[in-house]
Amino acid sequence: MDVSCTNLSYPWRKPPEFGDFIEVASGVFWFRLPLPMKLNHVNVYVLDDGDGWTVVDTGFCAKLSLEIWQSMLAGPLADKPVRRLLVTHHHPDHVGLAGWFQRHHTVELLMSRTAWLFARMLTLDKQEKMVEENVAFFSSAGMSPELLEARKREIPFNFADIVAPLPLGYTRIKHGDIIQMGGRNWSVHVGNGHAPEHLTLWSRDDGLVISGDQILPSISPNIGVYATEPLADPLADWIEACTRLAKLATYNQLVLCGHKLPFTGLPVRMQQLLNHHQQVLDRLLIFLEYPHSAAECFEPLFQRKIHDNEYGLAIVEAIAHVNHLFLSGQVRRFCRTDGAWLYQRKL
Repeated sequence: MDVSCTNLSYPWRKPPEFGDFIEVASGVFWFRLPLPMKLNHVNVYVLDDGDGWTVVDTGFCAKLSLEIWQSMLAGPLADKPVRRLLVTHHHPDHVGLAGWFQRHHTVELLMSRTAWLFARMLTLDKQEKMVEENVAFFSSAGMSPELLEARKREIPFNFADIVAPLPLGYTRIKHGDIIQMGGRNWSVHVGNGHAPEHLTLWSRDDGLVISGDQILPSISPNIGVYATEPLADPLADWIEACTRLAKLATYNQLVLCGHKLPFTGLPVRMQQLLNHHQQVLDRLLIFLEYPHSAAECFEPLFQRKIHDNEYGLAIVEAIAHVNHLFLSGQVRRFCRTDGAWLYQRKL
């Protein structure tokens, strides 16, 4: 979702070119890697530990990403080895090359337990066609029979297509830990909603925050529900995490985010994110004066046309929002004759 970024400040108006870097603070370097989608990049950060580097996030396991990493390792990072890799959360653009780093550079992998378990599980779950649980899930969300049939004919997205196999063994990072990277001590605060047990790191020595995708400028991270847990309420987790993390925010912090540009003005951004989702829920409640399926809720949720390449993320976010209203008792739901759940505001 697009969200206004008024009152935020961007110290760098232009990002580094792929393969190049910007030193955002002493011993902290910002690189970017390409993504083949509308959000066409992921930010990665490399921290100087004196005798080696700590890398934060990796990009997809894809030919171009590998070429860029190999160029970086042979160029600006050539004077010392990568010793550690910290992955903020389990999504492919962040964990994709973790297994490659482990195998080819013998790095120590640092992740939250939930993120590691999700990533390892998903790399082992390769599907040749849409499984019946997903068919039932999207049908219950109100996906049109025509679109569902088209999706059933496609080879489904497999995590393993863009994530290198993860070897056994990692180092667990958890909420409340203090870790040392880049000559600084960092407090670990866990977020949720966009991804379970998402790591964020807050420097205890200066105003740096590594936020991953938990806190982004100008866009709100996708919050979705999937067939693995169809009655999940990740939006409640998101709101709780934002409310808690907002108490740590100060205006002089530089936020090193997973996408878009590093920024300052974190207290403003946290309030924007909370306000945004409350406004979305308010619009949705008005819309649900009459019963609708999740797939029919795109207009009040996104207020723009959703294109085919965005549909997958849009429908799981729509389900997250109707689930939140249902589980918090603000709407009721009942089953349509075709098996789709319809949601209606309680009178």
